[in-house]
Amino acid sequence: MAHVEIPMGEMQAPPDNHKTTNGFEFLQLPQLPLGQIAVGYPQAQNWIEHRKANIRPWSLFLNTNNIRPPPNISRLSKRIVKNIEYFQSNYLFVFIGLVIYCLLTSPLLLLAVVASLGICYKLSQRHSKQELMILNHRLTLAQVYSLVGIFSLPVFYLVGAHAAVFWVLGVSWFMITLHAAFYNIDAVLCPGEEELNALVMQELSVSGTRYSLYFRDEIRSVDFILVWDEYNGEAQTYRSVERRRIFEKNLEKEGLQLEYEQVESNGLHFIKIHAPKEVLRRYAEILKLRLPMRELPGCRMPQTSSNIIIEEVNSLFRRVMNKYYVDTTIFPTMKQNFTAVYSRDKDYLFDLDSPNFFTSATRSRIVQFILDRTRFTETKEDDFAFGVERLISEHTYVAAYPLHDGNLHTPDSMRYLLYTEWASLRKCLHYQPLDYIKEYFGVKIGLYFAWLGFYTHMLIPASIVGLLCFVYSCATLYHNEPSEDVCNGNNTIAMCPLCDHFCDYWDLKQTCLHSRITYLFDNPSTVFFSIFMSLWATLFLELWKKYSAEITHRWDLTGLDAQEEYPRPQYLARLAHIKKKSVNIIINVEEPQVPYWKMRLPATILSFSVVLLLILVAMAAVLGVVLYRMSVLTALSVSGHPMVTSYAILFTTATAACINLCCIILFNWLYVWLAEYLTEIELLRTQTEFDDSLTLKIYLLEFVNYYASIFYIAFFKGKFTGYPGNYNRFFGSRQEECGPGGCLLELCIQLSIIMIGKQAMNTILEMLFPLFYKWLNTLKVHVGSKKLDDPNKRYSSRKYLQWVRDYKLVQWGPRSLFPEYLEMVLQYGFVTIFVAAFPLAPFFALLNNVFETRLDAKKLLTMYRRPVGQRVRDIGIWYRILDSISKISVITNAFIIAFTSNFIPRLVYRITVSDNYSLEGFLDHSLAKFNTSDLGRTRPNMTLNQVPVEICRYPDYREPPNSLNKYEYDIMFWHILAARLAFIVVFENVVALVMILIRWCIPDMSSKLRNRIRREAYITNEIIIHQEALRACERSDSDSLEPKPKMTKTYMVANESADRWNRVIGNCLTTSEFDLEIHGSPVSPVNRNPRISHIGLIDTKDASNL
Repeated sequence: MAHVEIPMGEMQAPPDNHKTTNGFEFLQLPQLPLGQIAVGYPQAQNWIEHRKANIRPWSLFLNTNNIRPPPNISRLSKRIVKNIEYFQSNYLFVFIGLVIYCLLTSPLLLLAVVASLGICYKLSQRHSKQELMILNHRLTLAQVYSLVGIFSLPVFYLVGAHAAVFWVLGVSWFMITLHAAFYNIDAVLCPGEEELNALVMQELSVSGTRYSLYFRDEIRSVDFILVWDEYNGEAQTYRSVERRRIFEKNLEKEGLQLEYEQVESNGLHFIKIHAPKEVLRRYAEILKLRLPMRELPGCRMPQTSSNIIIEEVNSLFRRVMNKYYVDTTIFPTMKQNFTAVYSRDKDYLFDLDSPNFFTSATRSRIVQFILDRTRFTETKEDDFAFGVERLISEHTYVAAYPLHDGNLHTPDSMRYLLYTEWASLRKCLHYQPLDYIKEYFGVKIGLYFAWLGFYTHMLIPASIVGLLCFVYSCATLYHNEPSEDVCNGNNTIAMCPLCDHFCDYWDLKQTCLHSRITYLFDNPSTVFFSIFMSLWATLFLELWKKYSAEITHRWDLTGLDAQEEYPRPQYLARLAHIKKKSVNIIINVEEPQVPYWKMRLPATILSFSVVLLLILVAMAAVLGVVLYRMSVLTALSVSGHPMVTSYAILFTTATAACINLCCIILFNWLYVWLAEYLTEIELLRTQTEFDDSLTLKIYLLEFVNYYASIFYIAFFKGKFTGYPGNYNRFFGSRQEECGPGGCLLELCIQLSIIMIGKQAMNTILEMLFPLFYKWLNTLKVHVGSKKLDDPNKRYSSRKYLQWVRDYKLVQWGPRSLFPEYLEMVLQYGFVTIFVAAFPLAPFFALLNNVFETRLDAKKLLTMYRRPVGQRVRDIGIWYRILDSISKISVITNAFIIAFTSNFIPRLVYRITVSDNYSLEGFLDHSLAKFNTSDLGRTRPNMTLNQVPVEICRYPDYREPPNSLNKYEYDIMFWHILAARLAFIVVFENVVALVMILIRWCIPDMSSKLRNRIRREAYITNEIIIHQEALRACERSDSDSLEPKPKMTKTYMVANESADRWNRVIGNCLTTSEFDLEIHGSPVSPVNRNPRISHIGLIDTKDASNL
């Protein structure tokens, strides 16, 4: 039977001329049956179907478990090719999403696209009725669209379409390449092989980790690692080689033990350092470390009693919150031991045989102290030729770091426990294991997470109150009389033009949406919330001081000394050519004397000038955004379309805030780099001085950068505009004006976009940059599959050694916590300084911090080398900054309520004008009248709704045009101004008084903690006396056959006077002073205490050692 072909493509359904249209048919394909589309558009249809069929599940595309850095360059190129082949449809949708995002964030380009589509729509309607002709030639619809595109090209060029195209292509290439480079496609294509390799690699990793934490004898622990690179030209010079030799020889003279690892294939040399017990004992005494004392039978930590009712309430709360507490089966409660300043003469007081007596953090801290002070020259010509930091800065070494105690998959390591139980986002609602964080990372990082956790918990009540205020605003939204008058008023209120020459009169009803949204943030609850947040800020700082005292006691930081600091290596390098020296009376060595007129003064002037210039640049950026707002608002007002006019203010404010956010992020990078350079040339001697100066400098710049635009909207915008016919102009243009409801809505939009956008951007960059640097280190350290010389070892690749793993990570610098604190302190400013304009700020801050805590923890555990533990007493200069912000917030919130919101005008109207204490008629009362004939040459020619406009209205309190003093401020303006100033005075004084009462009611240290410290000090003293008495008895027994010298009996008094204890607790004593007060010099025999007669008599000679 012959094959018959039926040409289905020629069969068409009759056209339906009565079909209902939606106006967008010009964007659609012809309405053909599916089979005909396949014939008419076979390539396009096949391509679309192929793309749809090849879209991979987005859960697989975004699976973070498959994000892994490539091990080497060759694997990188292969991985990119495989990913692009496998996820090409997903990447296409990413590209389309970026195109849509670019259009939404480019208002002028979006308007141009909409205008082009609108023209195409009009022409398509015209073409459906009558075909268009040019030079007697009938145009098809495709030709019409082509002509529209050609004539639109200049417009698209002017609005920046070419830049948008390059931006989309660049960002698409970056994002797609980044995903393709880091997504482990082998885990998807070959899952069985991946699991098998994972099992083998895990066994190799665990065995390599166990070995690489010790020397080759697997007994001595690795306390520190030094690395140098033989391919670095400066490291191979004779000077560097000689310095390394002398430095390492001097380390061995100090008692440290070194072990050298074989050269890696990339030229890296690793030197393992171990500190023996004798070295640890000697430097523990030098550093005056407080170490746990030997336990004695019957000596326990004192238990404080409390009220039964309070105990019951706490017990109930613990039962409710039990699942959010730290799991004691995973993180057992650390036992608090009695501690004392270590002394080798009192070894019998300490349990030196305990394997955890010197923790890994303590060992690395002692080794770091030795490294920072070991000389690397044999001559004494250079008094400051010491310190590993200087050797690293001169490229003699490339890194120095302690080791993590295992990788992220070592089950018994503390790093693994913290990674799975603390850094996991699944645990974001749980309490933090602060004691273990402190034990692993040191006090400084532990205090940061303690402060961050405390701040996050304190945001909970602020968020609840803010949400309640917002709910109240939503509930009463349609009961606000001024908004109802705007939206549902029967009369047409003609408003004066928004610009000169081109703008027409407009109806106030067009701002209906604006007035309703404004009420959400400008209502009576705003005043209550501002007062609440001012008191909350004081309560937060006072409770933090109290909580910090508990942390300080728990972590043995009471009476901590600030160690005498030696000069920074960078400081010494800049003064290497200075010959004039002077003796530092503190450390008793000669130091270069900085020439004041030649170096110190010019550097200070330059630093001040550049900081001032940067502040002016930030203000100039704000000015540019202001000019943008004025231009765009004028352009949108020219259209005269009611829909465009209704959303003009919202659209302009939102896009301006986005532009300002981009400027802020760009300036941030510039500020950090310049601030570090300026601080460096100021020649600050110590690291503490350097950090404090850098902190203040960057915070000042960031303060201006983030808050300048917000301060402008809050306190300057719309305050000096003038009135119709006599506007105050800026560069020939009218100044920005606030809407009829004030500038509070614009302030809210600006604040929310900058705050939320900043937090989101910082979170992304904080994770991407360390990941990128870690990947670079991984490529640099690639060692392939080189085998060890010893074939008996259970691992086959040196990349599983812990010191190699840790070298791939990013170095944790002395100022690495600075950006973390800075981000939170800036957020604290948003939450407190401008909270009157955005009651939801605490809620968004709470959401951010819940995830920020865990992301910071994950970043610290997975992307950074282990920091050397540092002991600090508190959060330092940041507390003073927070305290200053809290004081500033009282002033700013008072001014925002008084001058930016409409609270005071409404209050004055209720009291002095309204008969029934309502806002009926307030809208008309707040709008001044202007005779349009006084506009002169700027008077619009058009009318409003075809009705001539003789009187237009504008928001102000001025005399009417028929008054003798027309357009001057009326009496109501002065009444409102007086009420605003009176409100500021009353608000600030009332809040300040309550803040003083709060500070007075909440002590810096609770009486329970104060008594506990006294009790522990007493028991510690008892233990020391008991041990001394036992040793005296032992010596007495051993010397019983020898003549005994006459002994003077001295009773050691255990209980001290109240004045002495108050001095111990109430003053900032150093460690030496603290211990001297607790168990210092012998007490006079007059103050004998019969309660300790069981301890025995102590020889005067022995007692003097106590």
